[in-house]
Order: sequence, then structure tokens, then C-alpha cells
Amino acid sequence: MRVFVAGATGVIGRRLVPILRTAGHDVIGLARSPKAGVALERLGVDVVHADALDHAAMRRAVRIAAPNAVVHLLTRIPAKVDPKRMARDLRLRLRTEQARVGDRGRSVLAPSPEQFAPVLAAIEDLERLTQEAGGLVLRLGHLYGPGTIYAPDGAFVRLVRARKLPIVRQGNGTFSFTHTDDAAGAIAAALDSTAGGALNVVDDEPALVREWLPVLARLLNAPQPFAVPETLARLTIGSWGVAFMTRLRGADNAAAKRVLGWHPKYPSWRQGFATELAESRSVV
Repeated sequence: MRVFVAGATGVIGRRLVPILRTAGHDVIGLARSPKAGVALERLGVDVVHADALDHAAMRRAVRIAAPNAVVHLLTRIPAKVDPKRMARDLRLRLRTEQARVGDRGRSVLAPSPEQFAPVLAAIEDLERLTQEAGGLVLRLGHLYGPGTIYAPDGAFVRLVRARKLPIVRQGNGTFSFTHTDDAAGAIAAALDSTAGGALNVVDDEPALVREWLPVLARLLNAPQPFAVPETLARLTIGSWGVAFMTRLRGADNAAAKRVLGWHPKYPSWRQGFATELAESRSVV
């Protein structure tokens, strides 16, 4: 089929495009600038140019592409995110406004869940728009892999190395992780599915912060994280940061496995983290 990928040069898009091309799909990528267009051409995809926040331009781009399916992966997350200004930093307009023009053919949404009111509101709006268009929502966990904040040179890992990421209170926040390869694999599987609704695309092992953060520190040969009370944590990472580290809930991937016939390449973040860090050390 012809697949329009908005966000083809992102951390998931770069893993997804080769899978789609190997499967025989024609891939069309969205580019805002000539530089982005060159990057897409290097991936071997056709290019259409438009600003994702320009509705008229996006509608023209979709008409030109004439896709059978639309994959919405657009986001604009900076290398360093300020927990106190998360709504600003995540540029929520890209999540919602672009979805309103991607209503041709079958849509696949892949948002990353967040525990912050404006973020959740944007995701809920995007999920509604996607399902109203007859699409399938894929709810991704905390993305790790090349180019993410959990990569060896990523912002989160730098905080762990510097012992600047504490275990807040009892470290009761539960994270469900998703490797970028597993996210890409699930999206490819979704394109062959007629399912609707929403599916959790995460690994098999939800983990408390007090479990996974010390393991990551050991893999990095970094100092073990401090344990700090909530009152102290609020001074440095704010109420959103405290909620993020203490109140997140994990997700179950059973429905995605059953409906899509998909299984994660990395069933546990333990395997995925170790592999990513081992590969980075071998390159160095």
C-alpha cells in the first residue's frame, strides 16, 4: 500500500521506514524544509513538503500523496525537557492539529503517554480524532533506543551519570518501556490489521522506578541514585516531575499481542538497556 508517514525522520520513523520498504510498501514522508527533504530521500522515500501546522498545506500534501494509510508520528521534543514546563516543551499542537488533516485512508496514532493534564488532554483529543477517522491508536510506553533520552548520549542518561536523577519517596512510579524497534514493528503490524480502538505497545515487564533506575545506573557504571523525600524533590523537579517519578502506572500489552500478532523484540527493558549500552561501548 501507499503509506504516508508524518515524522519519518524521527526516532521511530527512522526504524519504521526500512521495515515498510522491505514489506513492499510505497512510503511518502512529510518534510517541512529542504534539509528534511534530503534526509527523507536518503531513507529512500518519496517526499511531500508542508508545514504540519498549516492545515491547507497539509491537506494538499495528503491529496498529492494519495495514501492508503497515514501514520502520525509528529512531535517536537527538545533534547532537554524542563519538567516544570512540560506542556510548552512537548509542543502539543503537533499532536492535535495535524491529526485533524490526516483523515484520508487508515490512520495509525502513536502517542507517548504522559502524566500531565495538558499533555493528557492533547493525547485524548488526538485519540478521539484518530478513532473517528476509523484509525487505530497505539499507546507507546517510555521510548528508548537510538536518538531517545535513554540513549547513551541522551538527556535522561546524562542525568543518571551525573547522579542528578533521584528516587523520589519510595520510587513507586511504574514505567512501561518500549524500544523504538518494537514501536516500529507494532506500527507495521497495525497497517496490516483491520482493528480499531487503542492498544498498548509496551514490553512485558512494567517496572517501579526503584527497580529500573538503579539497574540503569549500574549498566552505566554511574553512582547509584539518591533517595530523596517528596518535599525536597519538588524544589528541583516540580510537582509534575514528582508525579512522573512516583505516580505513573504501568501498561499491559496482551491486547496488542493478540490483535496484531506482535511480540516485542525486547520483552524486558533489562535486555534492551543492556543491549543498547553494550553496543554503544563496542562502537567507542
